[in-house]
Amino acid sequence: MMEERQGFLLLCLLVFLSSLAWGKKFEGEEKPAWAKKDIRDYNDADLERLLDQWEEDEEPLPDDELPEHLRPRPTINFDPSNIGNPEELLKMSKKGHTLMMFVQVKDELSPDRAEEITKIWQGSLFNNHIQAERYMVDKRRAIFMFKDGAQAWEAKDFLIEQQELKECSLENKVYHGRFTPEGKVAYGDTETKKPKSKSKKKEEL
Repeated sequence: MMEERQGFLLLCLLVFLSSLAWGKKFEGEEKPAWAKKDIRDYNDADLERLLDQWEEDEEPLPDDELPEHLRPRPTINFDPSNIGNPEELLKMSKKGHTLMMFVQVKDELSPDRAEEITKIWQGSLFNNHIQAERYMVDKRRAIFMFKDGAQAWEAKDFLIEQQELKECSLENKVYHGRFTPEGKVAYGDTETKKPKSKSKKKEEL
């Protein structure tokens, strides 16, 4: 009884689909021989044609709703002025594609504080319209996953300014936090101490 019920529902569905497909495709035209058959007389080849016809009439999905591997690659408008800025070209090439960044907090932070601070950073990015999923992969290390890879570089610029950041890694390049010894050297933040003048020393004596 159940099998008969399922068969009847399937038959109704096929009739409905075929009527829609034929109505769109053959409106004002002579139907081919296979389309004139009774639905109960369809063979596998006829059903395959019907399915193809139905898929052909469906409206295509927008690019942002397609699976990532089916999305068209972003168009890069080549600007000769960017030839000396490979990072900007890399950023453009990752637009619309998933990209992940490794984020490491300073060693002196506890695991609980690391969890808390990376969550705060994620919220700050979100408030600036940068969407990133966060996954803790170690006591003081997290992965930030960006659906739009181009946003990862904006996130990097924000993160390196944070007091608690040790380093972040993006596309095999390491960026040190500005408040680390390596970062101070990389960003030119070291302060050179001026030697005291002799007159100043005499006054102290």
